[in-house]
Amino acid sequence: MFKYYKKYVPYLFLLPALLVLIVFFFIPFFQTIGLSFNDYSSSLYHPVFVGLKNYTEILHSGIFYQVMGNTFLFLIAAVPFLVIFPLFLAVLINQKIRGITLYKILIYLPVIVSIVVAAIAFKWLYAQDGILNYFMNLFGFNSIGWLTDSRFALYSVAIVTIWKGVGYYMMIYLAALMGVPQELYEACDIDGANFLQKHLTVTIPQIMPTIALVSTISIISAMKVFVEIYVMTKGGPLNSSKTIVYYIYERAFENLDLGYASALAVILLVVIMIFSMINIFVFEKDKYKI
Repeated sequence: MFKYYKKYVPYLFLLPALLVLIVFFFIPFFQTIGLSFNDYSSSLYHPVFVGLKNYTEILHSGIFYQVMGNTFLFLIAAVPFLVIFPLFLAVLINQKIRGITLYKILIYLPVIVSIVVAAIAFKWLYAQDGILNYFMNLFGFNSIGWLTDSRFALYSVAIVTIWKGVGYYMMIYLAALMGVPQELYEACDIDGANFLQKHLTVTIPQIMPTIALVSTISIISAMKVFVEIYVMTKGGPLNSSKTIVYYIYERAFENLDLGYASALAVILLVVIMIFSMINIFVFEKDKYKI
């Protein structure tokens, strides 16, 4: 009798995770799709079914393309640093050097700081009379409107995201580096490979799945950035730092246009899925050869 039920034991362990996914992902997902076919602009409690009208309005909206452009600019500004720089740090931290634990703590410290606290702190640094402009004036340069100039606002926010995420991704890389066989490095030493050649020929190929994971996570995080924008710029100036998630929040909770916001959320999901699939096939294409 026990042998008969034994094959179902793994499914019982998976059941709690499946329930969490159903309650917190699949049900809201299908509800969002349903909401996207309705118009809530005239009445929040009596929506009107409009079919694909919300989607057509989005695709003909200039502000949509502006916020998507801002989102992709944010992605381009933040993701390369979040993928490459943590790997560089992980390789250095993985060496046998004195005080390694202290370095790990200092680099990881921003991760445990609340994103709201970090955003407020950087907002003070970026202020017109903040410490950054103080040093700019000290060296004879004019003050910069880090958050009030449309040329700099988005990139100033991206710095906060990079500062906050570097330690997190470094730890992921460190875990992967511990699984790289030391024999491969020893073979490189015997062949006379230098530090750079050793890591280009051994480290990167060995941890390529981890690089794919970090790339995917960082792209998704960059596409969904919200708190930094909300605290530091509110999407300004002149919508120059308004990203797609902040635009969804604005339409849903400030304009109470739930149908339009839901359609935006569905489009964002499709875009994130496309980027995720591209990342997987670029970094792990050998696994999917037929």
